Amino acid sequence: MDTSKQLYESEATGWKRGVYDDIRTTFRVPLVNWIWRTTMANYPTFSRYLWSQVKPIFQTRAFGQFSVRYRDAVLSTIESDVDIPIYRQSNLGVTPAEYTELREQLATYDVVAPRLAVLFRVTNRVLHDESIGAEPGVDRSTAAPFPEWLDAGRGREPSMVPFDEFDDEVTETATAFQEFHGFDEGLPSIYRSLAQWPSLFNALWTDLGPVLESETFERACDRADERIDDFVDSIPYSPRLEPEALELEGFDDELISDVQDLFREFDEGAVDDVLPGLHLWAATVDSVGERDW
Repeated sequence: MDTSKQLYESEATGWKRGVYDDIRTTFRVPLVNWIWRTTMANYPTFSRYLWSQVKPIFQTRAFGQFSVRYRDAVLSTIESDVDIPIYRQSNLGVTPAEYTELREQLATYDVVAPRLAVLFRVTNRVLHDESIGAEPGVDRSTAAPFPEWLDAGRGREPSMVPFDEFDDEVTETATAFQEFHGFDEGLPSIYRSLAQWPSLFNALWTDLGPVLESETFERACDRADERIDDFVDSIPYSPRLEPEALELEGFDDELISDVQDLFREFDEGAVDDVLPGLHLWAATVDSVGERDW
């Protein structure tokens, strides 16, 4: 798989644009994440099939409950040891419009984090013939519809600094985040968005870098991981993504191997501790969503 290839929303037409529209609506976020854009660019038919298989997971009340509890698991663990700083417009030296923009963009990442976490775990497991739904839920929320009010109307489409255009003012911070997560090159979208506001970006590493490198954040990631496993084990059905099922759908061995590697890397690799951090960054500008169910 050529992971440098992406099909952007502005370039998608026909059913591909339809899939993107459906992802945005179902995920309740104003963007289509990189994982979808690169998979669609390389293997469009598989992307459509994958979405058809996983979409129902995100449409239940049980998923809504999980998303709230996942967010709270991260933040309550950190708050038990650390006072999370809140940065106001006056702290950051930005205009009111800029402050509104950055808060809305961080709200988007706060919404999408639990959705990506479940997408990566479910897809990775099933692609490798590992089980989900070991203890299917039996209460009403298991099949009841996702609440209309939850995460409705939150966020704004993120804008980002290109990989190779970080200002000198933020280069040191970008390198610090890169080294912390263990990326050989580049940075995830969240940091490229934060780099648009150097005062915030630098303050986050100065004030919270020590937290990221502490046992507190490690525990927060572990608790988030437990929440993911508990939810995935409660899903009452299994998407048909096993290698044998994909072969029956006409997908070849090369494609199967490629997507197995891709989703394993996102579920178990360096991104593993990026997703919990999305809630932390949103909390620093008071853009966090529901934490109580």
